[in-house]
Amino acid sequence: MKLGIVGLPNVGKSTLFKALTKANIETANYPFCTIDPNVAIVPVPDSRLDHLYEVFQPPKCVPAVLEVVDIAGLVRGASRGEGLGNKFLGNIREVDAIIHLVRCFDDPDITHVDGSIDPMRDVESIDLELIFADMEHLQKRIDKISRQAKGGDKNLVQELEYLNNLMVHLESGMPARSFPDIDSHPELLLLTAKPVLYVANVAESEVNSDIPQIRLLREKAAEENAELIVISAAIEEEISELYEDERDLFLEEMGIPAAGLDRVIRAGYKLLGLISFFTAGSEKEVRAWTIVEGTKAPQAAGIIHSDFEKGFIRAEVASYDDFVANGSSMAAVKEKGKYRSEGKEYVVRDGDIILFRFNV
Repeated sequence: MKLGIVGLPNVGKSTLFKALTKANIETANYPFCTIDPNVAIVPVPDSRLDHLYEVFQPPKCVPAVLEVVDIAGLVRGASRGEGLGNKFLGNIREVDAIIHLVRCFDDPDITHVDGSIDPMRDVESIDLELIFADMEHLQKRIDKISRQAKGGDKNLVQELEYLNNLMVHLESGMPARSFPDIDSHPELLLLTAKPVLYVANVAESEVNSDIPQIRLLREKAAEENAELIVISAAIEEEISELYEDERDLFLEEMGIPAAGLDRVIRAGYKLLGLISFFTAGSEKEVRAWTIVEGTKAPQAAGIIHSDFEKGFIRAEVASYDDFVANGSSMAAVKEKGKYRSEGKEYVVRDGDIILFRFNV
């Protein structure tokens, strides 16, 4: 699963990416510093996994991960190939969800491509370029279905009506993700149908402030059933270079309850409809495994190894909450009758601790 960081040039994408991944990439005060997308695997923070590691103390602790892509900055006209438009749009098509980073800080030493700070204008610039690209893509689909629907096929006529209504929606300046039933049409491959997480990049002094720009962005996110997270990428980059004990002290001194990057990663995980289950108790490792919400037990077992799915017998399950409520003792969980044997139709839940039984 891939998250793509998008935004105008010089909004802090590479700084955010560097902080997220602790990667040593180039950051500079000019557009298109990131020409080819940087890609990194980012661990998903999970206090439940940390606790399991403390309890079982195996040699290894393996977190769930996300793939994060830092995509080159977009400028007006990208949908027509301006700047790095074609490359930018192609990179976005390859990700599953978008982190839309919006610049809300003013710094005379860091130029803005439009000469001033206006977050809502910047969001509109990105949205319009993606919408224009989607309109061109959708028109080709409409033209094709129009020809096929001349024979009177009811299904094609209904599809054509849906596509035409979707085109009107896009022409009004609204992204596809806010159009009814769009999740049922992944075959359309629309950029603006991808789920989005808005991240406001503010000045260090405003990280805990509810400034007007943030309120407007929050309203924008609410209109799209999206989420907004406020961070200072500069602070996050500094935090990422600290040891854990130093980091906690720094956050406390800054009055920040949790690192913004942890919130961004967790929100991205949720945005993609992902959950984690755990394997624990072996001598080798405790591990968080990533699955799509709604996955049944055999398919979850297959994430570990294809043989687990092929020879699936049952899943022995305890919820993390029951584990903690019973003194973090699996023996106590079993004694209280909270340890369950589940079959092939069991839908795995977030936080399940599972032992798979299989025979190949």
